[in-house]
Amino acid sequence: MSHRSLDLSLDVTGRRVLIVGGSRLARRVIARYLAAGAIVFLAADTYEVPHPDVRPVEWPRSPAGWRNLVSAVDLVVAVDLPPKSDPLLVAACADRSVWLTREAAAPVSRPGHVTLVGGGPGDNDLLTVGALNALRGADIVYHDRLGPHDLLDQWAPGAEHVNVGKQPGHHAVPQVEIERMLVASALAGLTVVRLKGGDPFVFGRGGEEVAACRAAGVSVTVISGVTSAISVPALAGIPVTHREVSRLFTVLSGHVPLSEEELAHLVGLGGTIVVLMGVGTLPHLASGLARHGMAADMPIAIIERGFSSQQRTTVADISTVVTVAGEVGARSPAVLVIGEVVRLAQCDDAAAVAELANAATLTGQR
Repeated sequence: MSHRSLDLSLDVTGRRVLIVGGSRLARRVIARYLAAGAIVFLAADTYEVPHPDVRPVEWPRSPAGWRNLVSAVDLVVAVDLPPKSDPLLVAACADRSVWLTREAAAPVSRPGHVTLVGGGPGDNDLLTVGALNALRGADIVYHDRLGPHDLLDQWAPGAEHVNVGKQPGHHAVPQVEIERMLVASALAGLTVVRLKGGDPFVFGRGGEEVAACRAAGVSVTVISGVTSAISVPALAGIPVTHREVSRLFTVLSGHVPLSEEELAHLVGLGGTIVVLMGVGTLPHLASGLARHGMAADMPIAIIERGFSSQQRTTVADISTVVTVAGEVGARSPAVLVIGEVVRLAQCDDAAAVAELANAATLTGQR
């Protein structure tokens, strides 16, 4: 006979919840119930990490003591009970008809662990299941400016939140200091989440943070995120590849101007070019691509503030984009897309088919 578990959502706001177990082992459970608005009581045999919002109660020493304790609450949550106490608690809850549930204990081994989490382009709906699971188990979250963080109180209840985000041209927390903080928190036994915008390994300096953790002997995991290089153009109606038009795409950072050799290679490679952090170097990029043979009418899209209510797409071509960008006041953060696929952003479905068919013909003639 098989048994199925039920996933029940309970409103514990204002309810009395008794958590039974070691305070350090139960720290995440405590944080979740406090975040949900419960009145939390803790019966623990030791208090390594007392919480200021938790009401401690004496550990019962008899069956009658357990029955009296559970009678005063609405819900009991057991976290890693000693073997001798477990049957006493179960019997007391059954006798007093009080709900009893069990939750897993948080790890207490040292050193801790670091998880680099890709938060996607800023839309909460694009957080992965893996990202949410990692946040749920975090003791401390170091987050960026562009990654999603408005709902961290819900995603990582009870965790400490540390903003280490960078503004353009201003790094309030240097990268080396971020790495030091990650390592120090893990070595202190905490479960650390580094929440980054987009994907940690796409211009996110995730590789540097992984290397710093490994050098310090800290275990580290990477959870990939949805990169803005693909998702932001898609939201603007631009596929980075399209059959018979573009069979490849190149993603590059525009933070530093490209060399003449790099510009020449880009033009020769063809396909779609996606540039992140490229508004500041747009004049150099546009003139360089034209200088190395890119057609003057090659379309280019500037997609600003992707996945926000202020998202805006401006379409021009290589010969006019610098002037147009100045006229509309294009600013970072923005994604640049260069290639024939940009024509899809300007057309309805029927017109797009005709435009792309024409683009494929022109591509074949070049």
